[in-house]
Amino acid sequence: MMGREHLRNLALIPGARVVAVQDPVAELASQAAAQCGAQVAPTLAALLATPDLDALVIASPNHTHPAILREIASTRPLPVLAEKPLYTDPADAAAMAAFAHSYPAPLWVAMEYRYMPPIAALIARAAAVTGGIKMLSIREHRFPFLRKVGDWNRFNANSGGTLVEKCCHFFDLMRHILQSDPLRVMASAGQAVNHLDERYDGQTPDIWDHGYVVVDFASGARAMLELCMFAEGSRWQEEIAAIGPSGKIECRVPGPARFWPASAGPLPVAQLVTSPRDPVGPVTEELPVDPVLLTAGDHNGATFYQHQRFNAVVRGAGAVEVTGHDGAMAVAMGHAAQLSAATGQVVTL
Repeated sequence: MMGREHLRNLALIPGARVVAVQDPVAELASQAAAQCGAQVAPTLAALLATPDLDALVIASPNHTHPAILREIASTRPLPVLAEKPLYTDPADAAAMAAFAHSYPAPLWVAMEYRYMPPIAALIARAAAVTGGIKMLSIREHRFPFLRKVGDWNRFNANSGGTLVEKCCHFFDLMRHILQSDPLRVMASAGQAVNHLDERYDGQTPDIWDHGYVVVDFASGARAMLELCMFAEGSRWQEEIAAIGPSGKIECRVPGPARFWPASAGPLPVAQLVTSPRDPVGPVTEELPVDPVLLTAGDHNGATFYQHQRFNAVVRGAGAVEVTGHDGAMAVAMGHAAQLSAATGQVVTL
Protein backbone atom coordinates (compact mmCIF):
# COMPACT_ATOMS: atom_id res chain seq x y z
CA MET A 1 0.00 0.00 0.00
CA MET A 2 2.68 2.50 0.99
CA GLY A 3 4.83 1.48 -1.95
CA ARG A 4 1.98 2.31 -4.32
CA GLU A 5 1.51 5.67 -2.62
CA HIS A 6 5.18 6.41 -3.33
CA LEU A 7 4.71 5.37 -6.97
CA ARG A 8 1.67 7.62 -7.43
CA ASN A 9 3.52 10.60 -5.99
CA LEU A 10 6.71 9.94 -7.93
CA ALA A 11 4.55 10.10 -11.07
CA LEU A 12 3.77 13.72 -10.13
CA ILE A 13 7.43 14.77 -9.76
CA PRO A 14 8.75 16.39 -12.97
CA GLY A 15 11.62 14.38 -14.43
CA ALA A 16 11.22 11.42 -12.08
CA ARG A 17 10.88 7.94 -13.56
CA VAL A 18 10.60 4.57 -11.82
CA VAL A 19 12.75 2.09 -13.74
CA ALA A 20 12.39 -1.05 -11.60
CA VAL A 21 10.45 -2.49 -8.68
CA GLN A 22 11.15 -5.49 -6.48
CA ASP A 23 8.78 -7.33 -4.16
CA PRO A 24 9.06 -10.91 -2.88
CA VAL A 25 5.33 -11.33 -3.64
CA ALA A 26 5.35 -11.72 -7.42
CA GLU A 27 1.75 -10.56 -7.91
CA LEU A 28 2.39 -7.33 -6.01
CA ALA A 29 5.60 -6.72 -7.95
CA SER A 30 3.77 -7.12 -11.25
CA GLN A 31 0.93 -4.84 -10.19
CA ALA A 32 3.34 -2.15 -9.03
CA ALA A 33 5.40 -2.40 -12.21
CA ALA A 34 2.28 -2.05 -14.34
CA GLN A 35 1.24 1.00 -12.31
CA CYS A 36 4.41 2.91 -13.18
CA GLY A 37 5.62 1.28 -16.40
CA ALA A 38 8.70 -0.23 -14.76
CA GLN A 39 10.44 -3.57 -15.04
CA VAL A 40 10.23 -6.20 -12.31
CA ALA A 41 13.46 -7.20 -10.57
CA PRO A 42 13.19 -10.70 -9.07
CA THR A 43 15.55 -9.97 -6.17
CA LEU A 44 17.05 -7.00 -4.39
CA ALA A 45 20.41 -7.91 -5.91
CA ALA A 46 18.85 -7.77 -9.38
CA LEU A 47 17.27 -4.43 -8.59
CA LEU A 48 20.61 -3.02 -7.48
CA ALA A 49 22.19 -4.24 -10.71
CA THR A 50 19.63 -2.33 -12.80
CA PRO A 51 21.28 0.39 -14.95
CA ASP A 52 20.22 4.03 -14.72
CA LEU A 53 19.32 4.03 -11.02
CA ASP A 54 19.78 7.38 -9.28
CA ALA A 55 18.01 6.57 -6.01
CA LEU A 56 16.09 3.91 -4.09
CA VAL A 57 12.86 3.93 -2.07
CA ILE A 58 12.29 1.31 0.64
CA ALA A 59 8.64 0.62 1.48
CA SER A 60 8.87 -2.88 2.93
CA PRO A 61 7.64 -4.30 6.27
CA ASN A 62 9.29 -2.62 9.26
CA HIS A 63 11.46 -5.48 10.45
CA THR A 64 13.09 -5.91 7.02
CA HIS A 65 14.62 -2.43 6.84
CA PRO A 66 18.04 -3.09 8.47
CA ALA A 67 18.88 -6.09 6.27
CA ILE A 68 17.82 -4.26 3.11
CA LEU A 69 19.88 -1.20 4.04
CA ARG A 70 22.94 -3.33 4.76
CA GLU A 71 22.66 -5.08 1.38
CA ILE A 72 22.34 -1.73 -0.39
CA ALA A 73 25.36 -0.36 1.49
CA SER A 74 27.52 -3.35 0.60
CA THR A 75 26.43 -3.47 -3.04
CA ARG A 76 25.51 -0.07 -4.42
CA PRO A 77 25.08 2.75 -1.89
CA LEU A 78 22.76 5.09 -3.74
CA PRO A 79 20.64 7.85 -2.19
CA VAL A 80 17.87 6.15 -0.21
CA LEU A 81 14.45 7.24 0.99
CA ALA A 82 13.64 4.62 3.64
CA GLU A 83 10.20 4.31 5.15
CA LYS A 84 9.95 4.60 8.91
CA PRO A 85 10.78 3.07 11.31
CA LEU A 86 14.48 2.81 10.58
CA TYR A 87 14.60 -0.40 12.66
CA THR A 88 12.34 -2.26 15.12
CA ASP A 89 14.56 -4.38 17.40
CA PRO A 90 16.22 -2.48 20.28
CA ALA A 91 19.21 -4.79 19.80
CA ASP A 92 19.82 -3.08 16.43
CA ALA A 93 20.01 0.41 17.92
CA ALA A 94 23.78 0.77 18.08
CA ALA A 95 24.39 -0.87 14.70
CA MET A 96 21.77 1.27 12.94
CA ALA A 97 23.08 4.45 14.57
CA ALA A 98 26.54 3.57 13.25
CA PHE A 99 25.05 2.73 9.84
CA ALA A 100 23.28 6.10 9.62
CA HIS A 101 26.57 7.84 10.44
CA SER A 102 28.68 5.89 7.96
CA TYR A 103 26.39 5.43 4.94
CA PRO A 104 28.26 7.19 2.13
CA ALA A 105 25.22 8.48 0.22
CA PRO A 106 22.20 10.54 1.32
CA LEU A 107 19.87 8.60 3.65
CA TRP A 108 16.43 10.17 4.20
CA VAL A 109 14.00 8.56 6.65
CA ALA A 110 10.42 8.99 5.43
CA MET A 111 8.59 11.02 8.09
CA GLU A 112 5.69 12.22 5.98
CA TYR A 113 3.87 13.98 8.81
CA ARG A 114 6.42 16.81 8.81
CA TYR A 115 5.23 17.73 5.33
CA MET A 116 1.46 17.78 5.79
CA PRO A 117 0.64 21.41 4.89
CA PRO A 118 -1.17 22.25 8.16
CA ILE A 119 1.60 20.71 10.25
CA ALA A 120 4.28 22.43 8.16
CA ALA A 121 2.45 25.73 8.68
CA LEU A 122 2.33 25.16 12.44
CA ILE A 123 6.05 24.38 12.50
CA ALA A 124 6.87 27.51 10.50
CA ARG A 125 4.83 29.85 12.70
CA ALA A 126 5.01 28.23 16.15
CA ALA A 127 7.95 30.24 17.50
CA ALA A 128 6.44 33.59 16.55
CA VAL A 129 2.95 32.75 17.84
CA THR A 130 3.95 31.07 21.10
CA GLY A 131 7.01 33.10 22.04
CA GLY A 132 8.83 29.80 22.62
CA ILE A 133 7.00 26.50 23.07
CA LYS A 134 6.58 25.24 26.63
CA MET A 135 3.87 22.63 25.99
CA LEU A 136 3.19 20.53 22.89
CA SER A 137 0.33 18.08 22.50
CA ILE A 138 -0.37 15.70 19.62
CA ARG A 139 -3.62 13.77 19.32
CA GLU A 140 -4.32 11.13 16.69
CA HIS A 141 -7.78 9.58 16.66
CA ARG A 142 -7.97 7.24 13.70
CA PHE A 143 -8.92 3.90 12.16
CA PRO A 144 -7.37 0.55 13.21
CA PHE A 145 -4.27 -0.87 11.58
CA LEU A 146 -5.02 -1.89 7.99
CA ARG A 147 -4.32 -5.38 6.69
CA LYS A 148 -0.80 -5.74 5.32
CA VAL A 149 1.05 -8.44 3.41
CA GLY A 150 1.33 -11.56 5.57
CA ASP A 151 -0.41 -9.65 8.39
CA TRP A 152 3.03 -8.58 9.60
CA ASN A 153 1.66 -5.51 11.39
CA ARG A 154 -0.47 -7.55 13.79
CA PHE A 155 2.49 -8.47 16.01
CA ASN A 156 5.01 -6.44 17.99
CA ALA A 157 7.86 -8.70 16.88
CA ASN A 158 7.47 -7.46 13.30
CA SER A 159 6.30 -3.91 13.80
CA GLY A 160 8.36 -2.88 16.82
CA GLY A 161 5.10 -2.21 18.68
CA THR A 162 2.49 0.48 18.06
CA LEU A 163 4.49 3.19 19.84
CA VAL A 164 7.33 2.50 17.39
CA GLU A 165 5.43 1.56 14.22
CA LYS A 166 2.74 4.23 14.38
CA CYS A 167 4.09 6.79 16.78
CA CYS A 168 7.68 7.27 15.62
CA HIS A 169 6.10 9.91 13.34
CA PHE A 170 4.94 11.85 16.38
CA PHE A 171 8.13 11.48 18.36
CA ASP A 172 10.00 12.81 15.32
CA LEU A 173 7.58 15.75 15.23
CA MET A 174 8.20 16.45 18.92
CA ARG A 175 11.98 16.66 18.44
CA HIS A 176 11.61 18.64 15.22
CA ILE A 177 9.09 21.16 16.56
CA LEU A 178 10.83 21.65 19.91
CA GLN A 179 14.38 21.51 18.48
CA SER A 180 15.41 19.59 21.58
CA ASP A 181 16.14 16.03 22.64
CA PRO A 182 14.09 13.95 25.08
CA LEU A 183 15.20 13.23 28.64
CA ARG A 184 12.39 11.14 30.13
CA VAL A 185 9.46 9.16 28.74
CA MET A 186 6.33 8.11 30.63
CA ALA A 187 3.61 6.04 28.97
CA SER A 188 0.40 4.15 29.57
CA ALA A 189 -0.86 2.08 26.65
CA GLY A 190 -2.34 -1.27 25.69
CA GLN A 191 -4.75 -3.27 23.56
CA ALA A 192 -8.41 -2.72 24.43
CA VAL A 193 -10.56 -3.15 21.32
CA ASN A 194 -8.85 -3.99 18.01
CA HIS A 195 -7.83 -7.37 16.58
CA LEU A 196 -8.78 -9.37 19.69
CA ASP A 197 -10.98 -11.71 17.65
CA GLU A 198 -8.31 -12.35 14.99
CA ARG A 199 -6.05 -15.43 14.87
CA TYR A 200 -2.91 -16.01 12.81
CA ASP A 201 -1.40 -19.50 13.09
CA GLY A 202 -3.32 -19.80 16.33
CA GLN A 203 -1.87 -16.58 17.74
CA THR A 204 -3.86 -13.52 18.82
CA PRO A 205 -2.41 -10.17 17.69
CA ASP A 206 -0.59 -8.31 20.46
CA ILE A 207 -0.43 -4.90 18.80
CA TRP A 208 -1.65 -2.03 21.03
CA ASP A 209 -4.49 0.26 19.96
CA HIS A 210 -4.44 3.20 22.38
CA GLY A 211 -2.20 5.06 24.78
CA TYR A 212 -0.79 8.23 26.30
CA VAL A 213 2.87 9.23 26.24
CA VAL A 214 4.43 12.17 28.10
CA VAL A 215 7.96 13.31 27.27
CA ASP A 216 10.24 15.77 29.10
CA PHE A 217 12.74 17.58 26.87
CA ALA A 218 16.15 19.09 27.57
CA SER A 219 14.80 22.55 26.69
CA GLY A 220 12.36 22.33 29.60
CA ALA A 221 9.39 21.83 27.28
CA ARG A 222 6.91 19.03 27.82
CA ALA A 223 5.10 17.07 25.13
CA MET A 224 2.20 14.63 25.17
CA LEU A 225 0.84 12.14 22.66
CA GLU A 226 -2.70 10.77 22.79
CA LEU A 227 -3.37 7.87 20.42
CA CYS A 228 -6.64 6.05 19.80
CA MET A 229 -6.99 3.61 16.92
CA PHE A 230 -10.70 2.90 17.32
CA ALA A 231 -11.90 6.45 16.65
CA GLU A 232 -12.38 6.53 12.87
CA GLY A 233 -15.63 8.47 13.32
CA SER A 234 -13.66 11.60 14.21
CA ARG A 235 -13.80 14.75 12.09
CA TRP A 236 -10.05 15.32 12.54
CA GLN A 237 -7.46 12.57 12.50
CA GLU A 238 -4.56 14.64 13.87
CA GLU A 239 -4.76 17.67 16.14
CA ILE A 240 -1.56 19.39 17.31
CA ALA A 241 -1.29 22.28 19.77
CA ALA A 242 1.83 24.25 20.74
CA ILE A 243 1.62 26.72 23.64
CA GLY A 244 4.04 29.31 25.00
CA PRO A 245 4.05 32.57 26.95
CA SER A 246 2.67 34.58 24.01
CA GLY A 247 -0.07 32.29 22.78
CA LYS A 248 -1.16 29.02 21.23
CA ILE A 249 -1.12 27.63 17.71
CA GLU A 250 -3.07 24.54 16.63
CA CYS A 251 -3.59 22.54 13.47
CA ARG A 252 -6.34 20.11 12.60
CA VAL A 253 -5.84 17.51 9.89
CA PRO A 254 -8.51 15.27 8.33
CA GLY A 255 -7.87 11.61 7.65
CA PRO A 256 -7.42 10.00 4.22
CA ALA A 257 -9.91 11.13 1.61
CA ARG A 258 -10.68 7.55 0.59
CA PHE A 259 -11.99 6.73 4.08
CA TRP A 260 -14.26 9.77 4.44
CA PRO A 261 -17.90 8.66 3.95
CA ALA A 262 -19.95 10.48 1.32
CA SER A 263 -22.84 10.56 3.81
CA ALA A 264 -20.78 12.92 6.01
CA GLY A 265 -20.53 15.57 3.29
CA PRO A 266 -17.34 17.00 1.79
CA LEU A 267 -13.98 16.04 3.28
CA PRO A 268 -13.08 18.59 5.99
CA VAL A 269 -10.46 21.15 5.01
CA ALA A 270 -7.41 21.28 7.28
CA GLN A 271 -7.27 24.21 9.69
CA LEU A 272 -4.64 26.32 11.41
CA VAL A 273 -5.79 28.20 14.52
CA THR A 274 -3.75 30.91 16.26
CA SER A 275 -4.80 32.09 19.72
CA PRO A 276 -2.71 34.98 21.07
CA ARG A 277 -2.99 35.93 24.71
CA ASP A 278 -3.21 39.59 23.77
CA PRO A 279 -5.48 40.37 22.05
CA VAL A 280 -7.48 37.36 23.20
CA GLY A 281 -9.36 35.51 20.48
CA PRO A 282 -8.64 32.64 18.09
CA VAL A 283 -8.14 33.17 14.36
CA THR A 284 -8.93 30.17 12.13
CA GLU A 285 -7.51 29.67 8.65
CA GLU A 286 -8.35 26.90 6.21
CA LEU A 287 -5.45 25.25 4.39
CA PRO A 288 -6.84 23.39 1.37
CA VAL A 289 -4.66 20.78 -0.32
CA ASP A 290 -4.62 20.15 -4.07
CA PRO A 291 -7.22 17.38 -4.70
CA VAL A 292 -4.72 15.61 -6.95
CA LEU A 293 -2.36 15.25 -3.99
CA LEU A 294 -5.17 14.13 -1.67
CA THR A 295 -6.02 11.27 -4.03
CA ALA A 296 -2.36 10.32 -4.55
CA GLY A 297 -1.97 9.13 -0.96
CA ASP A 298 -3.23 9.00 2.60
CA HIS A 299 -1.02 11.73 4.10
CA ASN A 300 -2.71 15.03 3.20
CA GLY A 301 -0.32 15.67 0.30
CA ALA A 302 2.79 15.15 2.42
CA THR A 303 4.27 12.28 0.41
CA PHE A 304 4.46 14.52 -2.67
CA TYR A 305 6.18 17.36 -0.82
CA GLN A 306 8.62 14.90 0.75
CA HIS A 307 9.50 13.51 -2.68
CA GLN A 308 10.02 17.02 -4.04
CA ARG A 309 12.69 17.59 -1.40
CA PHE A 310 14.25 14.14 -1.77
CA ASN A 311 14.39 14.67 -5.54
CA ALA A 312 16.34 17.88 -4.94
CA VAL A 313 18.80 15.96 -2.73
CA VAL A 314 19.33 13.34 -5.46
CA ARG A 315 20.02 16.14 -7.97
CA GLY A 316 22.50 17.79 -5.60
CA ALA A 317 20.21 20.78 -5.10
CA GLY A 318 19.12 20.19 -1.51
CA ALA A 319 20.04 18.72 1.86
CA VAL A 320 18.58 15.74 3.72
CA GLU A 321 15.96 17.03 6.16
CA VAL A 322 15.17 13.81 8.06
CA THR A 323 18.49 12.13 8.79
CA GLY A 324 19.32 8.63 9.93
CA HIS A 325 19.94 10.12 13.37
CA ASP A 326 16.44 11.62 13.35
CA GLY A 327 15.00 8.25 12.39
CA ALA A 328 16.97 6.44 15.07
CA MET A 329 15.93 8.92 17.77
CA ALA A 330 12.25 8.52 16.87
CA VAL A 331 12.59 4.74 17.24
CA ALA A 332 14.47 5.11 20.54
CA MET A 333 11.63 7.24 21.90
CA GLY A 334 9.11 4.66 20.73
CA HIS A 335 11.01 1.85 22.42
CA ALA A 336 11.23 3.91 25.62
CA ALA A 337 7.47 4.48 25.50
CA GLN A 338 6.79 0.77 24.91
CA LEU A 339 9.02 -0.08 27.89
CA SER A 340 7.46 2.53 30.14
CA ALA A 341 3.95 1.34 29.36
CA ALA A 342 4.92 -2.30 29.90
CA THR A 343 6.67 -1.70 33.23
CA GLY A 344 4.82 1.30 34.63
CA GLN A 345 8.15 3.06 35.13
CA VAL A 346 9.62 6.28 33.81
CA VAL A 347 12.33 5.57 31.20
CA THR A 348 15.37 7.86 31.05
CA LEU A 349 17.04 8.42 27.69
